[in-house]
Amino acid sequence: MTKDVKKVVLAYSGGLDTSVILKWLQAAYRAEVVTFTADLGQGEELAPAKKKAALLGIKPANIFVEDLREEFVRDYVFPMFRANALYEGQYLLGTSIARPLIAKRQIEIARKVGADAVAHGATGKGNDQVRFELAYYALEPDIRVIAPWREWDLTSRKKLLEFAEAHQIPIAKDSRGEAPFSVDANLLHSSSEGKVLEDPNAEAPDYVYQRTIDPKDAPDRASHVTIDFEKGDAAAVDGKKLSPAALLARLNELGRKNGIGRLDLVENRFVGMKSRGIYETPGGTILLAAHRAIESITLDREAAHLKDSLMPRYAELIYYGFWFSPEREMLQALIDKSQELATGRVKLKLYKGNVTVIGRESPYSLYDPELVTFEDGAVAYDHADAAGFIKLNALRLRTLGMRRKKLAKR
Repeated sequence: MTKDVKKVVLAYSGGLDTSVILKWLQAAYRAEVVTFTADLGQGEELAPAKKKAALLGIKPANIFVEDLREEFVRDYVFPMFRANALYEGQYLLGTSIARPLIAKRQIEIARKVGADAVAHGATGKGNDQVRFELAYYALEPDIRVIAPWREWDLTSRKKLLEFAEAHQIPIAKDSRGEAPFSVDANLLHSSSEGKVLEDPNAEAPDYVYQRTIDPKDAPDRASHVTIDFEKGDAAAVDGKKLSPAALLARLNELGRKNGIGRLDLVENRFVGMKSRGIYETPGGTILLAAHRAIESITLDREAAHLKDSLMPRYAELIYYGFWFSPEREMLQALIDKSQELATGRVKLKLYKGNVTVIGRESPYSLYDPELVTFEDGAVAYDHADAAGFIKLNALRLRTLGMRRKKLAKR
């Protein structure tokens, strides 16, 4: 570990771990520390983080606390939802999609204050270290990255607490001892993992769930909602135009009270191990169902199938941390092209953990009632045409069948 760092920008939450990192950077690197705290809608008051940074000796000019909620939803969540992205078929990527924005703003602050390094609090076993650092290097190739969890010897909770006490770092009462599980949250989701959740065969305790009520306790009467889309992005709820962040917050509220968006998942981390997590994505679960519904009437079959075939690759790129890669940007261009006419309104029913699409309409709909009706009438479809269509598509199958018959006679 070289100590040639003069100024470092730390992604700072104000919690025990990043507060210890702050003091450790000052002690180990003798560097000036700049803190950056992002408001991504995690539901926590961020003023204490600013106050704590100041208490730990950070100059006011070196404390950055920024509201990034609108940018987060507009420039990261919405583009991802245009792709209907799901990692391993289930995970809506709530943690993954937040990392590139935090890293981008960290690099921007580093440039602004003349810092020669950035630091994060991700552990050496998780995905976040990869996501942060890939983004850092993509945006600033020569930046120095400091990952304390891979460098220091504070390898236990006991050692962290001892370091905190030795350096007069305030410790929240619930931080003394082992936390029952760790939580990451933003406007899109919350994720919980570790400790009581480490046994994948043990049901998660009720207290783990923070964003949703238990579906069995949800109202006995269904909620109905409409979502308007403009070029693939949600623009209004129940006819009311909302900003991206306000719209997602509204869907979160509807999802929470109807017990929607819970997921108990064992996933494959990029670093090679499996992990079990509890995810809650109430608004995102509603949004995904609605977006697929508007696409069902506005996307051509082959365009939709091509897009769906590319989705797992796109989702992997986000999960692995390659948001700023050329391949993600290329896929995004294709996805965005597919959304040019994904405009219209979707009606949904929310009931005890379930999201049901009950209607969809668009001025650009490809759904033609005359083509699909079972009633007689002048339509642009001649039943007799189907015979030739089927025979042509069966040609290779018939050829294969004839070969099998010849081989059977030998």
